[in-house]
Amino acid sequence: MIFSRCRRPLLAFALCGAAFTPASLHAEEAVRLGTIYLEGGDGGAISGGTGYTVSETATGIKAGVPVTEVPQAVGVVTEQELKDRDPVQIEDALAYVPGVTASVWGVDDRYDQFALRGFDLGTSGIYRDGLLNKAMNFSGFKVDPFMVQRIDVLKGPSSVLYGSNDAAGMVNIITKRPVFAPFTEARLSYGSHDTVEAGLDTGGSNADQTLAWRLTALTREGANAEKNTRDDRDLLALGLTWAPTDRTSVTFLGHIQRDRLAPNSFIPVAGEDYPAEKGELPASFTNAQHPWNRFDTEQASIGWQAEHAFNDALKLRQNFRYARQTTDYRHIYFNGMILPDYTPSDDTMNFAAFSVDETAKTAALDTQLEYRSTLAGGENILTFGIDLSRREVSGRMGWDNSYSVPVSDPSYDFVVTAPGIYQDNTTKVIEKGLYLQDHLRFSNGVTVTGGLRRSWVENTTDNHLSGSTSRQDDTATTGMIGATWDLGNGFVPYASYAESFTVNIGSSFSGEQFRPTEGKQVEVGLRYRPEGSNLQFAAALFDITKTNVLTSDPGNPGFSVQTGEVRHRGVELEARGQVTEQLSVVAGYTYLDARITKSNDGDAGNRTPLAPKHQASIWADYAFAGKAEGLSLGAGLRYVGETWGDTANTRSVDSYVLADMALRYDWEGYSAALGVTNLFDKDYAATCDASVGCIRGEGREVTLTLSKRF
Repeated sequence: MIFSRCRRPLLAFALCGAAFTPASLHAEEAVRLGTIYLEGGDGGAISGGTGYTVSETATGIKAGVPVTEVPQAVGVVTEQELKDRDPVQIEDALAYVPGVTASVWGVDDRYDQFALRGFDLGTSGIYRDGLLNKAMNFSGFKVDPFMVQRIDVLKGPSSVLYGSNDAAGMVNIITKRPVFAPFTEARLSYGSHDTVEAGLDTGGSNADQTLAWRLTALTREGANAEKNTRDDRDLLALGLTWAPTDRTSVTFLGHIQRDRLAPNSFIPVAGEDYPAEKGELPASFTNAQHPWNRFDTEQASIGWQAEHAFNDALKLRQNFRYARQTTDYRHIYFNGMILPDYTPSDDTMNFAAFSVDETAKTAALDTQLEYRSTLAGGENILTFGIDLSRREVSGRMGWDNSYSVPVSDPSYDFVVTAPGIYQDNTTKVIEKGLYLQDHLRFSNGVTVTGGLRRSWVENTTDNHLSGSTSRQDDTATTGMIGATWDLGNGFVPYASYAESFTVNIGSSFSGEQFRPTEGKQVEVGLRYRPEGSNLQFAAALFDITKTNVLTSDPGNPGFSVQTGEVRHRGVELEARGQVTEQLSVVAGYTYLDARITKSNDGDAGNRTPLAPKHQASIWADYAFAGKAEGLSLGAGLRYVGETWGDTANTRSVDSYVLADMALRYDWEGYSAALGVTNLFDKDYAATCDASVGCIRGEGREVTLTLSKRF
């Protein structure tokens, strides 16, 4: 932000967004204030918001409408919230969004991982600026929060607008972009594990306000809590906006990024994975990784977001991005209490060496034609879109499970050699889609939104070891319908039905190609915004069913059939915004009944893994006034209920409560901030597996940051 934050809900625009002259002053007493520049204010569907709230979104309806007119739950992490909590990863930024379980795979720097409405999305539900940013194989295209302006979470099926996607929903990361005002912010931080970071965010425009630019740079050198790990990053992001007229604008966005990170680390637990009498593994082993491990990536992207209004009724938009990542991944990991010949053991840990050397490339193009008119006495927005994505990953993988480590004397003091190559493939996925979405707004406060999509997906794999090629073609038709009703007193109820699809690769024992998994959701909800306040309340009741889920073939062991079904029902509650002039709050609660309803594995009736029945969180930030003006204190609590680590529900994972804190002092353009996550250093398991133990959640992390705005 270019200016100090303003907490006053009624005077936010008058005092924070423009030169203000009180009407009670006589003309000769008027005072001219200096120019105050706005960056990321709540002025649009991709803006950073005002405080902890936003008014509009372009994620649920690409034309961009008020959040209250989207007939599905939408969670938003605003620019101010990102600034206050200063998350290190995108998954950390999502930690206070109801319905989201952040860091479900514990300490794992490779990807941003989370569950949404009980479904483990991993990295398959991440978008950036409305275009897919999904992982391919082990290439995750990780995004740094320092280059992010805002994050939208659209909950429930979103295939009508975004194609192949899980029924849980999707996360849309909005990249920082140029603003037509000069600004510069530099920062330097030091944190746990001797992590040092420096960042710069600067931009400006030409004199006639037709060209704006932005440069965001960051460099970090550090580690995580485990010995023999690295957490290094070099990032340079560039943006250029050309707006020759008020009807035409083009924003070019590009970035390059180099990471040196660490993989995850599952460890067996005494009394569960091996006999308790053999004792706990020493901390010197559980808090370390083999020095052979590494996860080194280099990625780059370039693209544009263009818009041209032919007139007040007709508008053309086009978004494009090309991204490329190379991944050099080596991992010696716990492979179970077995010997190399797969004989079960109660005192020997088997470790496998795994290697990946691959290159992934993604190109995504989304072209939309928007037409605004009057229909049935209401304001109508019709959006027709054509999108195309092409993803390709090519590389080799090696594996060797010949390493044994005794429980009685565990150590990583052994040599690892490069494992033999067992896979050398090139996989290409091409998805094409035609979609139509209509949003009709009546004068009585009712809006109706409907959409329809037809998708075509081609998946081709070239096996370079065997010289063979396999190909799979899928088609899917998805739709959605929903309505909202502004009652005029701040209350806006809504209801919707939406569909999704995700592609399954492979075939059954009989050779029949697997059909896409289909998702259906019914959702009803209520939003409330008290008049004259900057507070928002929301409640959602949802029922999601996924069919055509792969499950084991009872007549042909080792093969699958599509008779599986999963059903997730739940309630989400959220409150966010300014309670008083100084106090901002984000609070949420989720109840989830996540069940496997059909399965050939004997799991029917069990709870879905990684899906807590109860979750709750609250974050509060208080900006002091008077002599302590400039000082702010933030604190939060996160509760995640008990989960299961496997579909058979044989391995439970205890609930946990984590506390976070942030202390900041702003003065004369300077800012000093202290951030702490897991304040009391809670030792907990993020998840466990029936055969490979548990993976720990992140311990206490402390960061001290000094920044300067110019």
